[in-house]
Amino acid sequence: MSSLRAKIQDVFNEPACEQNRGKDAKARKEGCSKPLTPGAAAGGCAFDGAKIVLQPITDVAHLIHAPLACEGNSWDNRGAASSGPTLWRTSFTTDLTELDVVMGQGERKLFKAIREIKEAYGPPAIFVYPTCVTALIGDDIEAVCKRAAEKFGLPVVPVNAPGFVGSKNLGNKLAGEALLKHVIGTVEPDDAGPYDINILGEFNLSGEFWLLKPLLDRLGIRVRACIPGDARYLDIASAHRARAAMMVCSTALINLARKMEQRWDIPFFEGSFYGITDTSEALRQISRLLVNKGADPEILGRTEAVIAEEEAIAWKKLDAYRPRLEGKRVLLNTGGVKSWSVVHALMGIGIEIVGTSVKKSTVEDKQRIKQILKDDNHMFEQMAPRELYAMLSEHKADIMLSGGRTQFIALKAKTPWLDINQERQHPYAGYDGMVELVRQIDLAIHNPIWRQVREPAPWDCQPEVREELPRTKRETATLHVVQEFTGTTADDFGEC
Repeated sequence: MSSLRAKIQDVFNEPACEQNRGKDAKARKEGCSKPLTPGAAAGGCAFDGAKIVLQPITDVAHLIHAPLACEGNSWDNRGAASSGPTLWRTSFTTDLTELDVVMGQGERKLFKAIREIKEAYGPPAIFVYPTCVTALIGDDIEAVCKRAAEKFGLPVVPVNAPGFVGSKNLGNKLAGEALLKHVIGTVEPDDAGPYDINILGEFNLSGEFWLLKPLLDRLGIRVRACIPGDARYLDIASAHRARAAMMVCSTALINLARKMEQRWDIPFFEGSFYGITDTSEALRQISRLLVNKGADPEILGRTEAVIAEEEAIAWKKLDAYRPRLEGKRVLLNTGGVKSWSVVHALMGIGIEIVGTSVKKSTVEDKQRIKQILKDDNHMFEQMAPRELYAMLSEHKADIMLSGGRTQFIALKAKTPWLDINQERQHPYAGYDGMVELVRQIDLAIHNPIWRQVREPAPWDCQPEVREELPRTKRETATLHVVQEFTGTTADDFGEC
């Protein structure tokens, strides 16, 4: 536990974070994560965050050393995709019981589970995750993993991120520390080249990485390792031979990027593949870093040629949506890199941003938003559900872009909604992804269902006042029979 505590303090004191550098020594050690309140929901624990970062490594067996319920975490609702192996979709757990805890059988059961996975599946590596229970009872995960690796002849990686140590964001960083300590640098590739890069913090949600890779292939740039989206164990193990790196989500893996630069001289930059302008700038940055590391400068010209071609195609497609979407108002209730990159992209086709959340955004993200919007009145740290509902029900926005947790606020307000977070069903990265995002916004806003649901319900209609017409004898007799059996009067028979 003392080594884990020291590792946590080291992660909190992140020198690559500009916000953290501006604090005094005491505040730096406390980090950016909010303190957890005992008994309150933390919005995702450290174990959950570690699993989110490492689970998309597709050919690895991920073993949870815990009671069965701990395997039911939120990684499974993230739309990460694989182009090959499916082992990562199989859940492995030691399923500790009360008897195992009382009798001290946790370590023995873990070793047996590792052996069974090795014999049944033969993976290139096994990642072992302790949770609150096994960390509190003192199971020595690292010792068991070391012994199992020696016995079975394959890497067994301990991921020390039990849930109680902190927030999901802290778990992201602890996962990066596990890769640095046990995986990256353990395999020497025989095909390293001057155009190899790493992409950090890209999760291949809905296959987004597959929209980006063809652009890099056209430039002759090879992705040595995408961590973690659609990754393979051996790719990550040899990631230390890349010449440059792009960091997509700094709050998750900035410690990984910084330490890889320190150990293996791999320069990195923070960029985004959301939006046309930001995708182009990311490609330029990658090419510049490669040239600085010795690549042929002609790649800069090829990069500009590809950018010009792709931007022309994308803007031509987007211009078709401009007459339908220009002046439409969008409320963004997301965070992180999407809070500024998507804003920039949508404003490019005439869409008005009436608000964007910055809860998960870094200081740099917020500065970018201010530069784009020319005003910080449209930025909000957090908006209560009641306020979101009031804003939407008063028709101050034509559509809300957010995660699945707030979709029902929009639906209750009878306002179009589009999922833009990790559960989304469509890829929005790159040039083609931006066109797809605008297409989905157009489909959502102009869906005829919204006109129908906003109309008064039939039972809310008031009876019309009609002139009483003379009835025939048969009609009068029928009406008397109905009134006798139902207890109604003639005044009750109206129409909507």
